[in-house]
Amino acid sequence: MFKSTGLKLYAFIGIVTLTVQSCTGTSAETGDITPGAYRMEEYLPRIDGLRVGVVVNQTSVVGDAHLVDTLLARGVNIRRIFTPEHGFRGNADAGADVGDGSYSSGNIPVVSLYGNKRKPSSDDLKDLDVILFDLQDVGVRFFTYISTLHYCMEACAEEDVELIVLDRPNPNGHYVDGPVLEPEFKSFVGMHPVPVVYGLTIGEYAGMINGEDWLTNSLQCSLSVVKCSHYDHTSLYTLPVWPSPNLSSMRAIYLYPSTAFFEGTIASEGRGTPAPFELIGHPDYPDKTVCFIPQPVPGASMDPKLKGKACYGIDLRGLPFESLQSAATLDLSYLIRFYSAMKSKNGFFIEYFNLLAGNKTLREQIEKGMSGQEIRESWQEALGAYKKIRIKYLLYPDFK
Repeated sequence: MFKSTGLKLYAFIGIVTLTVQSCTGTSAETGDITPGAYRMEEYLPRIDGLRVGVVVNQTSVVGDAHLVDTLLARGVNIRRIFTPEHGFRGNADAGADVGDGSYSSGNIPVVSLYGNKRKPSSDDLKDLDVILFDLQDVGVRFFTYISTLHYCMEACAEEDVELIVLDRPNPNGHYVDGPVLEPEFKSFVGMHPVPVVYGLTIGEYAGMINGEDWLTNSLQCSLSVVKCSHYDHTSLYTLPVWPSPNLSSMRAIYLYPSTAFFEGTIASEGRGTPAPFELIGHPDYPDKTVCFIPQPVPGASMDPKLKGKACYGIDLRGLPFESLQSAATLDLSYLIRFYSAMKSKNGFFIEYFNLLAGNKTLREQIEKGMSGQEIRESWQEALGAYKKIRIKYLLYPDFK
């Protein structure tokens, strides 16, 4: 189902209408959870008369309307719009540069933070008093919205601009798991010493960035969070809008912490198919039961890995949804199974894998033939230390 927000984006190539792709419903578990953006009584009085910037994309909705529309209708003085990876409309390929543009109503500049720069410049902030940050995160270290959050906080700290996070539930916020990133593997797909699944909302994560002095020179951002209501870390939440072009189902969002590792291999992670992160394959995979052919998909994957080639592998669409939804572990079995089945293992991993893992150890462990359980045991000390840090920044009741 598609719901138009009425927004238009003037890109360098012309006028483009922004359309929000909505999920086909909400789960019973979602109940009365209210994201921070909806709670306007909490933040509209604070920004009244101020010059406002917003960090938004297609997920920044209030009901059926986009946050930008909603704020403008209430007379908020929006001076600048910032956008993360995938752009304002959320339909740019992963890793694709996104250009600047302007918003059709009032000619508000749209500044891409995934093009020529990752961080707002001093010129971008010189006429702003406050920035509202409203992006739907998925709680996985290599999903780059938390990196954009870091750089926005750093720019605000440098320019003495307040940042208000309009918090949203984390669909993977009910557990913590995976290897903790080691400093030498810091990159835009992993900026902080956190595990792959970090168990915080984006508002809680912002508090941790400040509290752990992760900004350059231990800068402190003037930060506040408009909390979600009726949310806790046991909540199961169905997203109202897909967070990126290739995370287009709740099944994919639950699988993403485990199957995104295939982006660091020669295997297809399902981009260019109807089920990214649910289909894994390669032409040389020996079991030919599952077959798919990645093809260009406008607005999602125009040049997918192994485009036009018959790929054989693993179809995860048949996994019981309830077990994925309630799982509290990152599952290495897909990666280990696939690697073990490949006759030629030479070159299976590419350099990007270590950035996703946040270390060089995981690749070495798989190449040595270690079991998933053995690998998981090697994470526990660092995970235990992280959990002690995490608990300091919780804004909501935690899972047990």
